[in-house]
Amino acid sequence: FASYYGDHMVLQKEPAGAVVWGYGQPGATVTLALSRDGGIVVRKKLVTVKGPAGTWLTVLEPMAQGGPYELSATQGRQNVTLQDIYFGDVWLCSGQSNMAMTVLQVANASRELAAAARYPHVRLLAAAAARSDRELQDLQRIDLPWAVPAAAENLGHGNFTYFSAVCWLLGRALYDARRYPVGLVQAAWSGTPIEAWSSPRALRACGLLEDTGSPALPAGVPPGQLPSGPQAPSVLWNAMIHPLLRMALRGIAWYQGKPPQREALGGEANAWVHREQYSCSFPALIADWRRTAHTASAGQSLPLLPFGFVQLSTYRRQSLDDSFARLRWHQTADLGVVPNARMPNTFMAVAMDLGDERSPYGIHPRDKQTVALRLQLGARAVAYGERSLVFQGPYPARAVLEVTKGLLNVTYSQELVWRRRDAAGFEGWCRRQRGWVPVPVVAVERRMVTLALAGCGSLVLGLRYAWAEWPCEYQACALYNSQGLPAPPFL
Repeated sequence: FASYYGDHMVLQKEPAGAVVWGYGQPGATVTLALSRDGGIVVRKKLVTVKGPAGTWLTVLEPMAQGGPYELSATQGRQNVTLQDIYFGDVWLCSGQSNMAMTVLQVANASRELAAAARYPHVRLLAAAAARSDRELQDLQRIDLPWAVPAAAENLGHGNFTYFSAVCWLLGRALYDARRYPVGLVQAAWSGTPIEAWSSPRALRACGLLEDTGSPALPAGVPPGQLPSGPQAPSVLWNAMIHPLLRMALRGIAWYQGKPPQREALGGEANAWVHREQYSCSFPALIADWRRTAHTASAGQSLPLLPFGFVQLSTYRRQSLDDSFARLRWHQTADLGVVPNARMPNTFMAVAMDLGDERSPYGIHPRDKQTVALRLQLGARAVAYGERSLVFQGPYPARAVLEVTKGLLNVTYSQELVWRRRDAAGFEGWCRRQRGWVPVPVVAVERRMVTLALAGCGSLVLGLRYAWAEWPCEYQACALYNSQGLPAPPFL
């Protein structure tokens, strides 16, 4: 079998067929048998090993949720048997350090670790950090082979190792909602830019890769400062994502987008250099991962595979830099909310109100429970079709200017809760001042916010909300809906 199959794993349930592949003698026949307890064979397939790579691949007939099963592969006298296998939904979790942050590091970690034993049917697999200059067919190494979460070591191995808190909490919440097995696959690396996770095809689609294979850098950036190591273009796609996309997947969760740091042209420099291109590179990554997953899994992963992500949180309370705000905007392809025309079948967890200035981990807030709660609402609504479920906060639908009264009425998509009145967070681009000026909230009534333009003059040419690195206190932005979901920032 390929390296990431093993005892205790979860394979994708119906309506998809689970994809299973492995190695053998070229030209030989491998007999694949799926058995229940007691050795009763319920599925049997013959597959030919193809050369020169010596690999075989087959799609099992769709299986209902449940288990346990045994899966054996036999070639001649050689036999490998995997045990304690369940069928359920498989989710891939990827990104950088906020995704790699383990359950050991989050708020109430001891309680979370103790509760894990109640979820033996949420199974875990963690790919080891690895990079490659070419696309790999199999993972180079694995940090955590398929495992049950009962052992604290499996969820809290160490800082930023395994297992991902966001991934675990999302999977646990989906299990609570769906009541069948969930398989979670972690492939994350701290401090890495989106270019490292993107294929050359996706980078070229956004003008981020030259024909030479080097990143396309704007004028003024020294050629000697090309990103290297895990920041280099496509190296993590090649080693950590491409091998996994043969699996039949139910969805993907993504947490990446560490903001730029101008002072250092190494490390996150690539993210700084291409900050304004994120509105292209992120939709391109999503589309490319989906296309590859659908093809590599023999059509078992959906063409529009559900894709959820966490919007950038906070870091420095007093910072005047708008890099965080810009990156949040670009994470939605400059449209403010998802799903949208450029990012169909996606969902987003807003996190700008989860700032944690006392976190011992710096830019990494410890409240990953709220992040996962918001992600699972989106997953249930978008991936599982719970259409009546409210999974995102209110967003402006229209704005009407009352010139004679000096007021701007902004109508939202949902009823509003005005939670924090001392910091409304609205700013107008005023022709008189030729810049952004705070515009106070006069009233919030049901779905309408009324703004006073006295400080702006009669003409406002633009409006933005929560456009700051740290726009809210903890779970206390200005506007929420009745379900407690924050209104996302907009421009």
